[in-house]
Amino acid sequence: MHLLLRNCHVISPAENINGMFDILIVNGVINKMGVVWQHVREVEQYDLAGKVVVPGFFDMHVHFREPGQTHKEDINTGSLSAAYGGFTGVLCMPNTNPPIDNIEVLNANTQKAKGNIVDVYSTACATVERKGEVVTDIEELVKAGALAITDDGSPIAKDEIMKEVLERTSKHGKTVVQHCEVMSITNGGIINEGEISKKLGLKGIPNVSEYKIIERDIGIVQQTKNSHYHIQHISTKEAVEIVRRGKSGGVNVSAEACPHHFILTDEAVLKYGSNAKMNPPLRTQNDVITVLEGLKDGTIEVICTDHAPHTAEEKSVELAKAPFGIVGLETAAGLVYTYLVDKGVISFEDMIYKMSVNPRKLLGLPEVKITEGSPAKLTILDLNKEWTVDSSKFHSKSKNTPFDGWKLKCKPVGIVNNRQHLINV
Repeated sequence: MHLLLRNCHVISPAENINGMFDILIVNGVINKMGVVWQHVREVEQYDLAGKVVVPGFFDMHVHFREPGQTHKEDINTGSLSAAYGGFTGVLCMPNTNPPIDNIEVLNANTQKAKGNIVDVYSTACATVERKGEVVTDIEELVKAGALAITDDGSPIAKDEIMKEVLERTSKHGKTVVQHCEVMSITNGGIINEGEISKKLGLKGIPNVSEYKIIERDIGIVQQTKNSHYHIQHISTKEAVEIVRRGKSGGVNVSAEACPHHFILTDEAVLKYGSNAKMNPPLRTQNDVITVLEGLKDGTIEVICTDHAPHTAEEKSVELAKAPFGIVGLETAAGLVYTYLVDKGVISFEDMIYKMSVNPRKLLGLPEVKITEGSPAKLTILDLNKEWTVDSSKFHSKSKNTPFDGWKLKCKPVGIVNNRQHLINV
């Protein structure tokens, strides 16, 4: 069946496209753009008047919990959550059980993801069992399809191990993705170290836990030819400033930020409890301001979610024992538009770059083009739609979010990808 999207406002800044089009899609490929007057047999039509069509969003930091913790999420439910959040592609982290440190686990997940409307890619571990001691067979993992190498959830702590990982990934043009945390400094910390941790009598996690390892890593990157180093979920003022200096000095470093780190502060823990507990933790207003500045000036080129599902039972225990993390796929577009675009921090075109263009570019994936002859990989948004977050309606298995009940603007209403579509207009 053919698909005809009428009255689309198409915005694709990388191609300098901003205009009104009908889009005829045949067998998953954009067949014609313009005004489609002629009769097309067996065509399914949608009138997208008032909607915006952009290159499909891509989240390069999600946890689909497969294998080992599928009671929280699995590839199918995670993909459905992504689709309803407007994402046509995601990159899964390898801190599963067992971890994705060999091609058997990697291949099993790849097989489970086949035929999905969402492109589900995977990272692979930098070290065996994420223990930081022995480097995995990076060459074999990359050949099997790993898009990046990381021990996410744990840092690559040893200098010599980081150097070896950077050297081996550089030979394949792959990125080393670092969870930036000095474990000896965190040392069982629960939330950000500051007034709130003191008030609650909880062990805090200081900023230095994040930025100290970034300082070290940038030094190693400078010594490693053709390496690329990417910082996950950046959260501190100092880290943003270090990255900015590194970029100005020609270091091949990139960074991502999550909505919770540029919207909330550690005071949110007082209101939302364990649903405001994540790692890295929510920081202070000064940190939030600097992360916003980094997004605005391009120091931070990617926005992702760190979608981390946990059950209600797991999150209902006391704060010190609750797991870190929140879900984010179904709230991301609304949060980014409401708190960045609508407030003038970044433009809508910048939002597209940070949520579609840049993550794919960093990972070496093909650019998404909205042109005749290109695969249809589209996100459909209603920019004017005001809506209220209702976690009970999430398509994820888990509902752990501090944003339940928040009023947002900009609602994803559909995606087109892999010869499939999910459109709610």
